[in-house]
Amino acid sequence: MGHQVIIFDFSVIRGLWETRVKKNKERQKKEKERLEKSALERIKQEWNLILECRRKGIPQSKYLKNGFVDINEKNLDTYGKAPQLKKNRALPDGVNKEQNKFIFQLSGEQWMELPDSLKEQTYLKEWHVYNTSIQTIPAYIALFQDLRVLELSKNQINHLPAEIGCLKNLKVLNVSFNNLKSVPPELGDCENLEKLDLSGNMEITELPFELSNLKQLTFVDVSANKFHSIPICVLRMSNLQWLDISSNSLKDLPEDIDRLEELQTLLLQKNKLTYLPRALVNMPKLSLLVVSGDDLVEIPTAICESTTGLKFVSLKDSPVETIVCEDTEEIIENEREREQVEKEFMKAYLEDLRERESAPSYTTKVMLSLQL
Repeated sequence: MGHQVIIFDFSVIRGLWETRVKKNKERQKKEKERLEKSALERIKQEWNLILECRRKGIPQSKYLKNGFVDINEKNLDTYGKAPQLKKNRALPDGVNKEQNKFIFQLSGEQWMELPDSLKEQTYLKEWHVYNTSIQTIPAYIALFQDLRVLELSKNQINHLPAEIGCLKNLKVLNVSFNNLKSVPPELGDCENLEKLDLSGNMEITELPFELSNLKQLTFVDVSANKFHSIPICVLRMSNLQWLDISSNSLKDLPEDIDRLEELQTLLLQKNKLTYLPRALVNMPKLSLLVVSGDDLVEIPTAICESTTGLKFVSLKDSPVETIVCEDTEEIIENEREREQVEKEFMKAYLEDLRERESAPSYTTKVMLSLQL
């Protein structure tokens, strides 16, 4: 029985897809501006102001004027009882601490640093900080012993403090698409960490061996960096199920990669691999392998045998003529944004691949043209 070959060429629709993304972002921006100017948004601001004033003990006469709420920050700045109120209300969508969920949220490029009041909220269990200009995470993060989720994607963070190792209950750390060049060895002390996302930092070349202690990790994404080989510490993560090390500078894979006995998904596209080791056949739970096919000159025959449950996806990287819309250059302004767009595209494709019941249960070969 011959192997079924499924060929998808997305090069033609690529430009149309990017145009739709652009238009969708513009619609979302307009809708956000409309909501900010709406009566509902004003009511929300007034209600948040009343709650803040009551919590700080400010009398009604100070924030009510002729029976109406006065949301002018200048009126509150003169009383000194709510020094953080102006900062907290500057972006009603940016900072949204929900007491019942113990979640801190912050967004907006005007934020250069975290608000001072944050250090007093050590009961928080989740931080969600994204799309800001923040460059550093303060050392007082060690005080947040209940922290479970630390989402810090798409900021300007250039290093992580050693104190992050004090977060013994941390389960999720996402510092993707920042400016990191290294990872502190103290991160290896976060013994309960389950998900680590370092993708899109563009400059990370190695991970400290201390990360071998992260035995609970099931998800690691280090794509879009400068790794020349799979870090030794990653090969020691015995429970790892998902590894994305695409868009790096890998030239080969370690012969003992089959140490990752629990690995189910391995993404290797956009590297410099010329062959795949036979050890991949010895990984019993590996169900999805994605590589870039043009540089490959040797692939173990067993990978393509119908007896394996592996979906083998070979991406075609050779340049092709594509229809490029005028809006494309506006969407993809630099390499980091290029990687973000491609990551979203690949995520959607892989989800579709998993959901397609018609896909062969043995081997699926896909030639996918990605012209970015």
